Amino acid sequence: MILLIITCIVIAIMLGYITRYNIGIFAMIFAYIVGAFFMDLPPKKIIAFWPISIFFVIFSVSLFYNFASVNGTLEKLAEFLIYKFSKYPYLFPYIIFIVSAIIAALGAGFYSVLAFMAPITFLLCEKINLNKIAGAMAINYGALGGANFMTSQSGIIFRGLMENSGIASDEAFISSSIIFSVTFILPIIVLSFFVIKSFKNKNLNYIATKPEGFTTKQKTTLFLMLLMIFIILFPPLLHIIFPHQESITFINQKIDIAMIAIIFVAIALFLKLGDEKKVIALIPWNTLIMICGVGMLISIAVEAGTITMLSKLISSQVNTFLIPLAMCVIAAFMSLFSSTLGVVAPALFPIVPAIASSSGLDQTLLFTCIILGAQSSAISPFSSGGSLVLGSCPEKYKEILFKDLLTKAIPIGFAAAIVTSILLSLIF
Repeated sequence: MILLIITCIVIAIMLGYITRYNIGIFAMIFAYIVGAFFMDLPPKKIIAFWPISIFFVIFSVSLFYNFASVNGTLEKLAEFLIYKFSKYPYLFPYIIFIVSAIIAALGAGFYSVLAFMAPITFLLCEKINLNKIAGAMAINYGALGGANFMTSQSGIIFRGLMENSGIASDEAFISSSIIFSVTFILPIIVLSFFVIKSFKNKNLNYIATKPEGFTTKQKTTLFLMLLMIFIILFPPLLHIIFPHQESITFINQKIDIAMIAIIFVAIALFLKLGDEKKVIALIPWNTLIMICGVGMLISIAVEAGTITMLSKLISSQVNTFLIPLAMCVIAAFMSLFSSTLGVVAPALFPIVPAIASSSGLDQTLLFTCIILGAQSSAISPFSSGGSLVLGSCPEKYKEILFKDLLTKAIPIGFAAAIVTSILLSLIF
């Protein structure tokens, strides 16, 4: 049964990669076949495995942040930030990274940032004679690191998966904070090599045009985004500082990012900050189906004891010190052909508590190493993120960029993730 489920997971990923159809659809089919006909589970129980909590959080938060996409707030913010830093063209790898990270952290999410920042990035690379691979890595790292922020799309998904795996909400918040910190700091170190190289390039030059000012709607949208981030983050931070203060504990328990986002959606609608139909159309349905579909199949695996078996296997067969490194490598390999959010995290996060319990390793360390590995190869042209970056590149540079992503970007990112995983293993 365990071998059957693992095979189904692999086949679902392969089918999604080969056909380019949503992996979640194949995962749901396998969940039904294995659950109903091999494990004798009632179909209603299989349907109940749909992770409604994660679905609602992504749905509601995306719904609110989509107002910023519809009314041009995010695009205007990107143009404004790039203009502010335009006097320092040799720092553009940092600038692209920071701008992408800020936009992603404000709730745009990984794919949304790539969609409108990639064309801008490659245009800038051509104008100032900047290495295309430097631009590609900067935007990819920025979109990934920023989206890992605790109130942005990836950070929310990571926290939800942790809590579904049995991790307390406070611990999940701390773990997701560390994931964000590590995945934000590491790219700065990696991109420093490109910045140092840029100093030697005498041909770098860029004169930016000052963008038009923010409209009233855009200013209001930006204010609401920052206010929501503050409301969501302040109570958990206070609770960490004052864990025994009853009033703070009470407020913290009542703060729910999904419900707060719905309140802000209503405010945005009443203020007419964007067209409702356009906002709903921008919800990342593809990501939702993928995450929830794979989640159903993983729940079947949990029901069959697969997760327990895999955790025991890793704990017993791999040296304790090497377990974080092994998780990093496994995640990196999976991410070459699949999504971190849709496949890697939902598949590997559930086994972390059992491995941590049997090996004595810190859960946060294992969660962080998984994301480090997954995001080190997320720029692969065969994965969803890498293919989006490649698709935004001008046609005449695509062949060169394709080779550079495989031979330069992935090895550099993977080596950095390995070194960081080893260092984190020594710290935790």
